[in-house]
Amino acid sequence: MQHRARKRFGQNFLIDPQIIDRIVASIAPKPKDNLIEIGPGKGALTLPLLEKLEAMKVIEIDRDLIALLESKNHQNLSVIAADALKFDFSQFQEKSRIVGNLPYNISSPLLFHLLGHRGNIIDMTFMLQKEVADRIVAPHGNKTYGRLSVMMQAFFDVELMFSVPKESFDPQPKIESAIIYLKPKRDAPLSESTILSKVVKAAFSQRRKTLRNCLKLMLTQQQTDIDLSRRAEMLNVDEFINLTKDYAKQN
Repeated sequence: MQHRARKRFGQNFLIDPQIIDRIVASIAPKPKDNLIEIGPGKGALTLPLLEKLEAMKVIEIDRDLIALLESKNHQNLSVIAADALKFDFSQFQEKSRIVGNLPYNISSPLLFHLLGHRGNIIDMTFMLQKEVADRIVAPHGNKTYGRLSVMMQAFFDVELMFSVPKESFDPQPKIESAIIYLKPKRDAPLSESTILSKVVKAAFSQRRKTLRNCLKLMLTQQQTDIDLSRRAEMLNVDEFINLTKDYAKQN
């Protein structure tokens, strides 16, 4: 079955066997892992992973690709026809390991969706647009440091593993990709993400302005020890967490 990449699904299929082997080695699947792949495409990563697993689930939205995967008749492969952005990852009895070559157009919203399911996740290994991966691991003070950086680093240990050249895909994208590893923190300093998300979103809403300006409807300098004369990008993750705790005390 031939399948042409669909722009609306952000499809770029991985075709480089060396990169595929390196990703599989990075994931290091164990036979009994409850492994879920998001966006399996034509199965470039799926089939090598299946060789090392007793069973595996994949989530795919494209009907043609679902038919293609089902036509391979792998007894230990469960194909779930669903939109990963709306999928309930808490429905499985055991915690999941999640992997995938994420479509560029949904990578950030999907990461925020998975953040809400982190209690059901062991770890995640994703191929992302390198620019997005760089933002996730960016330290404070860096121009790429922002809302995604703070939210992911607050709840996950994050590691940029290696870059993937654009020649490794068909069709070839215009930008580089990277493999990133995220593992939920055992002792996350906040039990839930909603209030932190609200504070961080407001703080980065106008990057050139000080926190005093950005958070004026939420906090005054008298209500926190964090210096609000600084800009959002100068605060590290722990300072954002303290800022969130100070805000929560007022409500």
